[in-house]
Amino acid sequence: MSNIRKAFENGKAFIAFITCGDPDLETTAKVVRAAVKNGADLIELGIPFSDPTAEGPVIQGANLRALKGGVTTGKIFEFVKELRKDVSIPLVFMTYANVIFSYGAVKFISTCSDIGIDGLILPDLPFEEKDEFLPVCREFGVDLISLVAPTSENRIAMIAKEAEGFLYIVSSLGVTGARSEIKTDLRSIVEVVRRNTDIPCAVGFGISTPEQARKMADISDGAIVGSAIMKIIEEHGKDAPEYVGEYVKSMKAALMQ
Repeated sequence: MSNIRKAFENGKAFIAFITCGDPDLETTAKVVRAAVKNGADLIELGIPFSDPTAEGPVIQGANLRALKGGVTTGKIFEFVKELRKDVSIPLVFMTYANVIFSYGAVKFISTCSDIGIDGLILPDLPFEEKDEFLPVCREFGVDLISLVAPTSENRIAMIAKEAEGFLYIVSSLGVTGARSEIKTDLRSIVEVVRRNTDIPCAVGFGISTPEQARKMADISDGAIVGSAIMKIIEEHGKDAPEYVGEYVKSMKAALMQ
């Protein structure tokens, strides 16, 4: 059984996205631990990339600051190894296909397995091209997590049938970032998913308030939040861990209602 399932065993899952290295890896480690302590069930660790096409201004800014600060994939691997000494919840990397290609797919994915990364999310990898990485992921026991978007329509069933780890449901068209309202008919997307797989599904993109998180969790198995967390880090810098912890606590509490 995938380790990722553990994130969904205690009610609705709160999934936190954190860009590695903004403002530095030491702060990222403290932020991750604060999120875990306050109820995060799974952490998505963003590996910075110079052209993060799925990201809005907040996470783009975090990527650029991290890269300017000298963060590399190698340093992030070492950082995760250290993190795994006391962080036991599922961890996944969110990055872009080019990052893996430039590092070498076998080397990248085998290292993920060695350091305790449970899955990979690649927003720029079309479902039809996932065989670029899937055989290597399976060889090393790393889940390749699929995304379903509002535009997936008649492909939702097909994507759901082959899903691993959890299914990432993109709430809205466009890039990441907080939204005042989510208008997509997510319930009908989740219904198709449920008919085709028993893999858990969680909704991300645009969720920033406890009310939105609660609404998404009513429909699915959990809520994913990234931009709202990275905004706190942007505002508070090295003092962010305490504020992120408070925020995660409020979001997790909303999911448990």
